[in-house]
Amino acid sequence: MYVSLAIGENVGSVDLSINSLRTETLQNPEGIDVKQPRLSWKINTSISNTYQTAYQILVASSPDLLSPEKADLWNSGRVDSDESVMVKYAGKDLASDTKCYWKVRVWTNHGESVWSEEAYWRVGLLYYKDWKGRWIGFDRAFPWEKISTFPTLGARYFRKEFKADKQVEEATAYIIGLGLYELNINGHKVGDAVLAPTPTDYTQNVKYNTYDITQLVQSNSDNAIGVVLGNGRYFTMRQNYKPYKIKNFGFPKLLFQLVIRYKDGSREVISSNDQWKGTADGPIRNNNEYDGEYYDANKEFDGWDQVGFDDSSWLQAEYVQEPRGDFEAQLNENMKVMQEVMPVSITPLDQNRYILDMGQNMVGWLQLKVRGEQGDTVKLRFAESLEDNGELFVTNLRDAKVTDTYVLKGAEEEVWEPNFTYHGFRFVEVSNYPGIPQLSDFVGKMVYDDIATVGHFETSDETLNQIYQNAWWGIAGNYKGMPVDCPQRNERQPWLGDRAVGAHGENYMFDNVRLYKKWLEDIRLSQKEDGSIPDVAPAYWRYYSDNMTWPGTYLMIANMLFDHTGDTSVLVHHYPAMKKWLDYMATRYMNEDYIVTKDSYGDWVVPPPTIAAGTGQNADVKRPSALISTAYYYYFMEMMSKFARLTGIREDIEAYQVLKDKVGKAFQQEFYQEEGYYGDNKMTDNLLPLAFGMVSESNEQKVFDHLVETIEVKNKGHLSTGLIGTQWLMRTLSDYGRADLALKLATNRTYPSWGYMIENGATTIWELWHGNVAKASMNSQNHTMLLGDLMVWYYEYLAGIRPGDESPGFKAISLQPTFVEGLDYVRASFDSSYGEIGSHWERKGKRIIWKVKVPVNTTAKVVLPQDIVTKVSLDGKILPEGQKEVSLGSGEYEFVF
Repeated sequence: MYVSLAIGENVGSVDLSINSLRTETLQNPEGIDVKQPRLSWKINTSISNTYQTAYQILVASSPDLLSPEKADLWNSGRVDSDESVMVKYAGKDLASDTKCYWKVRVWTNHGESVWSEEAYWRVGLLYYKDWKGRWIGFDRAFPWEKISTFPTLGARYFRKEFKADKQVEEATAYIIGLGLYELNINGHKVGDAVLAPTPTDYTQNVKYNTYDITQLVQSNSDNAIGVVLGNGRYFTMRQNYKPYKIKNFGFPKLLFQLVIRYKDGSREVISSNDQWKGTADGPIRNNNEYDGEYYDANKEFDGWDQVGFDDSSWLQAEYVQEPRGDFEAQLNENMKVMQEVMPVSITPLDQNRYILDMGQNMVGWLQLKVRGEQGDTVKLRFAESLEDNGELFVTNLRDAKVTDTYVLKGAEEEVWEPNFTYHGFRFVEVSNYPGIPQLSDFVGKMVYDDIATVGHFETSDETLNQIYQNAWWGIAGNYKGMPVDCPQRNERQPWLGDRAVGAHGENYMFDNVRLYKKWLEDIRLSQKEDGSIPDVAPAYWRYYSDNMTWPGTYLMIANMLFDHTGDTSVLVHHYPAMKKWLDYMATRYMNEDYIVTKDSYGDWVVPPPTIAAGTGQNADVKRPSALISTAYYYYFMEMMSKFARLTGIREDIEAYQVLKDKVGKAFQQEFYQEEGYYGDNKMTDNLLPLAFGMVSESNEQKVFDHLVETIEVKNKGHLSTGLIGTQWLMRTLSDYGRADLALKLATNRTYPSWGYMIENGATTIWELWHGNVAKASMNSQNHTMLLGDLMVWYYEYLAGIRPGDESPGFKAISLQPTFVEGLDYVRASFDSSYGEIGSHWERKGKRIIWKVKVPVNTTAKVVLPQDIVTKVSLDGKILPEGQKEVSLGSGEYEFVF
């Protein structure tokens, strides 16, 4: 929300956004269950070096009361502070199902602003007893359905009519629809979310969504509620299959509550009970994330979600057992159709079979437009690539059927898209289409969490740019209320190891803080009483393999969230669970010599030495490494010392430092070789101790030289790292003065490299470096794990944008690009909590022109290259000779050197 802010004679704007304890920069949130939400705002002005000196916040129960004299919930008064992010509400206690309006004004070093426009948040249902309804559903299969390894279970439809016999002031709907739901009021879909709500381990917690439906409820009139339930993750996609491994939660079910406030001050609640009517005999005959959706348009019941529909043949809704998990407001965004993708070609295969090419490996589904006879059945089957003969390549999908089926009702024109499935695909096999399909008959719907793209990055090198685009498509498509590993095969699991460092880079690209806070809670809730943490969380698969790297992602993302937001509450909340896990690992797997002996995966998916060596080979090979597990334990001891200091648990700091020193000494004795390298002299063996600061100053250069020799000589200028090593590769090379070598690795187009993927047609990031030739059983063409620290390197090294050491959350900013030879320009920006940070540099002959942008209410420390021999100018003024650092307030600046 943008509102006017007048400062002196200049007029800018304030971006006013509402924050709760778990949701940063979420505008006008509905149904939060936090008693002390946190509020943020952005100040935009053209006056340089502007910073806030004070603020005043008003919070009221109605817009009419939003004045200093009337604010009935909170008037902060003038508070002398430069805080403008995550300011905690400190007013009256908040009640369930209430709306809070607020606005702010600020004082700056250049004057006072006007009041902002109003914003609001809604308090949800804070207590279990606030839910008046009961859970309804059908806890059984119907005769036309089957429960088997490949189940067939249709959608459940529920409806209820009610009368709003007065003038409606406000109507609010609360819904928990498991596994997935769509809510309709009087024939209109509520909201634009798809595949809602966000997935969880439903034995631990379930999320409710809240909607303001005031405009949809008719005053002094009859109204109708319609809810469709899909299977989602609740009704497991593979029934009775490896029950020791895969969790099953039950049949779809619904809890619903509609709160109506009338203009006369009265209040009415309509909730789910056995007076609702329901059926499973509708058009969605099957829906499954792995296998697709089967839709028979002949089974449609027109007007079922409107008043007057004849539901006499429907069943009475049945009371069912509620899920075991706690009810919680969903603070991360639901998924949404975020983009439409038009196909680029359609090619006939044989009689009545065509291959549609979207031109981009994407995640979502296809909208179909068709004319035909009643009973005609069109099938859409999805894949990421093609066989040499033009057929879909589906072997890498394992047993996922990935097929949507539409049965025509024979209308003049029928337009359809699925409700409760998604696919990872570039190509679609269209079968039995009546007539000759045209490109205009299809639209791809790109689906991911409704979060903004906040980063922009571009360079003079097209390989770097295409890798960035491939990364964007892969990262976005795999945001599914949790970060999943891949969107296409029969897996789609939230593996922890895939995002350990990747999440750090992603945060410069996407506004994903709420998603990752939610995922941290998924991880915490998946922890066993003994302290163990799984490799997949939520633990849909029971993989508690015990290793340092995958579960350690828990600490690394918490650390990233603190550094990028400054929010210590994340650390306070998760500190006990992180400590418990580290104690568990030490008790079970640290020997008397302080070596951590347990690792599960090693440097997962290291590239085979040549393409020939990798052709047809299975990549699912585990190479456990005590070097990796011990190095990571050392690294986490330093991280936990930081967390203990920030959370005030000072008694733990010394214990962590003592244990870190013992582990560090043991690591040197066990793994350092007198030739000057670690372990087996593999890239990852040397990268980790260098990255973690484990190498003595006297040995650093020798170890680094071995790393460089491996790349330049043994690998002929290529990497040989897997998932673990790649997470530290680009930054370590740059930190030790070889950004040029990092750039070579990033721009290579030969195997193994990110550019090799592009050279072989990739439009996302592969799971394997040799993904074009590897055995198909583990060979996703849309993964993000091999990005490693590449996106971090793009933003923090090539562009030089980092949170400052003095103040996390980009309140203080560090600007220190690596002006690496081989690039003519880098243009990057990142929309932080305070506003846009920009770093654009370009070579002009022998000179560099570097433009930076610093948002209001922040400062930036600009670090210039140490080897500059020319004079440096800042906005046309020559800096003193030898000056290498410049402190800047907000504004836009230009350096030339």
